[in-house]
Amino acid sequence: MGETRSMITFFLLVTFLQIIFLAHRAAGETTTEFIFQGFKVNQSKLQLEEDATITPNGLLRLTNRNSDRAGTAFYNKPVRLLDNNSTVRSFSTSFIFVIIPSSSNNGGFGFTFTLSPTPNRPDAETAQYLGLLNEDDDGDPDNHVFAVEFDTVQGYKDSTDRIGNHIGLNFNSLSSLVQEPVAYYDKEGHKEDFQLTSGEPIQVFMDYHGPTRTLTITVYPTRLGSKPTTPLISQKVPKLLEIVQEEMFVGFTAATGDKSSAHYVMGWSFSTGPVPAATLNLTDLPPPPPNTAKKRGLNKEIISLVVSLTTVITIMLVLLFILMMYKRRLQEEVLEDWELDHPHRFRYKDLHTATDGFKDNRIIGTGGFGTVYKGIITTTSSSSPSSDEIAVKKITPNSIQGVREFVAEIESLGRLRHKNLVNLQGWCKHGNDLLLIYDYIPNGSLDSLLYSKPRLCGAVLTWDARFQIAKGIASGLLYLHEEWEKIVIHRDVKPSNVLIDDQMNPRLGDFGLARLYERGSLSHTTVVVGTIGYMAPELTRNGNSSSASDVFAFGVLLLEIVSGRKPTDSGSFFLADWVMEMHASGQVLRAVDSRLGSGYDEEEARLALVVGLLCCHPKRGSRPAMRMVLRYLNGDEGVPEVEVYSHSSSRYSLPSDSKE
Repeated sequence: MGETRSMITFFLLVTFLQIIFLAHRAAGETTTEFIFQGFKVNQSKLQLEEDATITPNGLLRLTNRNSDRAGTAFYNKPVRLLDNNSTVRSFSTSFIFVIIPSSSNNGGFGFTFTLSPTPNRPDAETAQYLGLLNEDDDGDPDNHVFAVEFDTVQGYKDSTDRIGNHIGLNFNSLSSLVQEPVAYYDKEGHKEDFQLTSGEPIQVFMDYHGPTRTLTITVYPTRLGSKPTTPLISQKVPKLLEIVQEEMFVGFTAATGDKSSAHYVMGWSFSTGPVPAATLNLTDLPPPPPNTAKKRGLNKEIISLVVSLTTVITIMLVLLFILMMYKRRLQEEVLEDWELDHPHRFRYKDLHTATDGFKDNRIIGTGGFGTVYKGIITTTSSSSPSSDEIAVKKITPNSIQGVREFVAEIESLGRLRHKNLVNLQGWCKHGNDLLLIYDYIPNGSLDSLLYSKPRLCGAVLTWDARFQIAKGIASGLLYLHEEWEKIVIHRDVKPSNVLIDDQMNPRLGDFGLARLYERGSLSHTTVVVGTIGYMAPELTRNGNSSSASDVFAFGVLLLEIVSGRKPTDSGSFFLADWVMEMHASGQVLRAVDSRLGSGYDEEEARLALVVGLLCCHPKRGSRPAMRMVLRYLNGDEGVPEVEVYSHSSSRYSLPSDSKE
């Protein structure tokens, strides 16, 4: 009997202990679940502080749009968030909020969803502290505060939370350890930004998974209709264990500062444990507040911006006026006294008009010393106005000091008149530029007829035309050297400086390098100028140009006209040496342009080649004068025997001022 009683007593004791264990375990696993579909009915379950209030239609308004205000709203019962094994339990929450800014571009500061050890936040400050902390306790580990901030202003201390319109994770501080600009992922996985202060309802899903310590946050405008599958934030937060106490209060804080917004919560659900928070149905919630911004006058920033822009525009208009007056003065051209003595001077304004402002589509040629433009200038006479075509060459001299002397020589060259010279009508000085005005020659240069035109259309310059052009050039040089009042040394005889008129007559032009000398005087130039391949050997030694150096250039040009070959190439080829080799072997006609076929006069071709070799003699004293050259070409004088020579011992080194 005694044994039976002992066994019954033991059984009852075990049962009692099991009941106590299960009761304690059940107490440890107490869950919290609630849902507010609007806040009009269950106001008593919220603890509201400062500016937080329930509107007549059931919205929770944390702050209005007054400056420097704060408001808090917490669920009035604590929530158990620690398990017996001291791990943070899973929890989830969902809420729909609306932020109405003071104006369309001026809202702030923001609000938070918060885990707090107390159902209010005493001593919390406004503005950047969001009604959660203050300057003294910010960052204090004894706060035991975790907050998800929805910040609408470039944030706290302007060092960590630099981006406005963002979501941040805060642990005991307003400095966010994790931060993301507000956005959602669409069905294609593209990230779409949107504004917290848009005035439209925005839904938040927040889930903390205790076993993995992972917090996910999804935020999106409710107009999308469904929750995006990809969260904006998915972050392990082991630091949460340092924050959470056994019991915590859950709720919202919000604040305004010098910038302000009204912060509303339309609905809220919360749950601890594995079961997610209840779904909020937008149709069951009170209607969102109207999205109307207060009408406000212009703030100081806008006024300052308007004043600054007005000042800048005024300064720009004044500078534009000064620039226009300067350009007008340049075009009116204040002349120096010495310039008035030269009647062949053109007005820059007229040349500017004639060439359409020196536009690129008016360019008809370029060279080492300038660009040539085609122009149409209007002249008036006693009968009626007429328009003449002109060629305007713009030259920038190397030295301003030489402008006066240059103009004096150009003025003299303007008096040259010969059928085989381009007529230099006049000149113009504008700033640092000198402009030379010539007759316009329609057929272009000899260079283009020898090379460019055959390549483009297959038209080869005939032998008769070539021979007449050669004699015309010789006639023009004879006039310059011997028949005018002064000696004129051209110094740049080459195909591109020979223009062909509509009667196929050559016109030697481009007197930009020409020099004049009184008869009986000697040249004293020392600067080497000209074009490689056409420069006499003595020029590379002393730079002393003469009529003999022009004869050398003509000889090269004559050989080029007959052979259709450039005087030099990138290697060691020199045209005169090549023709001399043909001549020495008794096969000089092999140098004739092969494109002519048999369509040329052999006697004239042989004559031209031999005369060209005479003119290219390396010794200046052995070259004929231009008068004798023309007599040779006209058949008025027999051509002497040409001694064999070579330029290999007197070839060119490239001078610094020469052209290629």
